[in-house]
Amino acid sequence: MQSAEIELKFLISDIASLEARLPGLGFHLDTPRTFEANTLFDTPERSLRGKGQILRVRQYGDLWTLTHKRTPDDDDPESRYKTRIETETHVDDAEALGEIFCQLGYSPVFRYEKYRTEWSHSTNEDRNPLHLVIDETPIGIWGELEGPVSRIDSTLAELSIDPATCTTQSYGKLFLGWKERNESPAENLTFAEIEALQPAVRA
Repeated sequence: MQSAEIELKFLISDIASLEARLPGLGFHLDTPRTFEANTLFDTPERSLRGKGQILRVRQYGDLWTLTHKRTPDDDDPESRYKTRIETETHVDDAEALGEIFCQLGYSPVFRYEKYRTEWSHSTNEDRNPLHLVIDETPIGIWGELEGPVSRIDSTLAELSIDPATCTTQSYGKLFLGWKERNESPAENLTFAEIEALQPAVRA
């Protein structure tokens, strides 16, 4: 399945307070807090990253998915929203798929983990529902709104979130910034690696 996604991230300081407000704003819980593990594949030269693309295998609970993302041809680099063309399918045998990638010249280059909770806001007439995911990562808790720009903006206002504090950065880029601020030798954004190397770092 291929689709265009428009999204924006924001840092969450009080997850309990945020989730308590969501039902009153019309959000429905789709998936309760679930562990998620991701592996990005690329060539040794990072050719996909150089073209603004990612190739990802994700385990979310018992579900495995393969995802390819790329920037659209008409992407506006000055936009404060992140827009990507996403092609995704379910996978039955992730180990076999990883071996196929390796034979084609791709190998695992980055792993990241989080606990994700999924919410949505839609009506019977709504063809473009708004999605909100809450990601508890080893370097902080992030919210991510995905949907039409107007609905992202109105939800930010309802949640009293300053748009200027939002970001379009991927978790890979957020991790690199965190590494630099904390002078961390961590290579992957996993709970075990972060906790073992930096047990009391700043988010």
